Amino acid sequence: MDIEVTQSQKASSPFLSRRRLFLIAAAALIAATVLTVLSVGDNSKALPDWQAFILGITQGLTELLPVSSSGHLIIVPWLGNWHYLETHAVFNKTFDVALHVGTLVAVIAYFWSDIVNILRAWFGSVKRRSISTQNERLAWLLLVATIPAALGGAVGESVIEKRLGQPWQIAIALAVFAVVLWLADRRPQEREMTSLRYRDALILGLAQMIALIPGVSRSGITITGARLFKLDRDTAARFSFLMLAPVVFGAAVLKVVRDMLLGPALPAGWGGPFVVGILAAAGSGLLAIWALLGYLRRHDYSLFVFYRLALAVALLILIVTGVRGRNF
Repeated sequence: MDIEVTQSQKASSPFLSRRRLFLIAAAALIAATVLTVLSVGDNSKALPDWQAFILGITQGLTELLPVSSSGHLIIVPWLGNWHYLETHAVFNKTFDVALHVGTLVAVIAYFWSDIVNILRAWFGSVKRRSISTQNERLAWLLLVATIPAALGGAVGESVIEKRLGQPWQIAIALAVFAVVLWLADRRPQEREMTSLRYRDALILGLAQMIALIPGVSRSGITITGARLFKLDRDTAARFSFLMLAPVVFGAAVLKVVRDMLLGPALPAGWGGPFVVGILAAAGSGLLAIWALLGYLRRHDYSLFVFYRLALAVALLILIVTGVRGRNF
């Protein structure tokens, strides 16, 4: 059974008005800036607040755009010759959780009404043991897409961390999946969100497992998959963001329990960088969602394809000329 989405549902406004969205994003970014300038919580033996601020902005912008946040969170310290996170594995893992919490806050804040409606629809569907509305079908599609992504992340993350993630590998992944995105974006825009089949949602979930490779991009690979299934550009981005929420929420909970509650104690000085990083990621993430969805109403994904290719070429030039080493 395929239930079509109405035009009004497709073009639904965010939970926050544009004015409130900007106010919240500005407040988060101003707070992060003030804490950074005043060096609140700075510790000479921990990650400096200013680096946490830059990484938070990087996470907020790149997690939600199809350009790879994990790749950028490696490239930025590599370019800046920052080595604290590289040499402090425990801090690195938990700081990564903090940054993802920031972008999760941005997604939930922007899509709050959609998320509440989807959750309500899912519980109603379970209670009745039937699927009869658009939101109920969407809820089950998102669940089907989430399961393989969650399993892949839990099983494959440590393998990826050990074998992939060097700058030269990120450059290759950026270029290869830029071309894949460009090819997918040539497809017609014929389908709505809930016209997806459960098999399609499963494939999109499996595609998220590839995004564990730095340089691929979680939003990039899911948008690419959605465009291959002929979803229109705006809908592809929205479905990608809605898929992001449960996966990042689950990963954050898992890492908080495993790395923070059950793992070794965090080093001194973690509070300041964590707060700065979360605020910067949340504020910039809200702006990234608003900007991307507004941009896609008038344009295709070529801008992001060109950016990925240009960044890949720049990285390879830096490596080949010896300005930076091929490994971090």
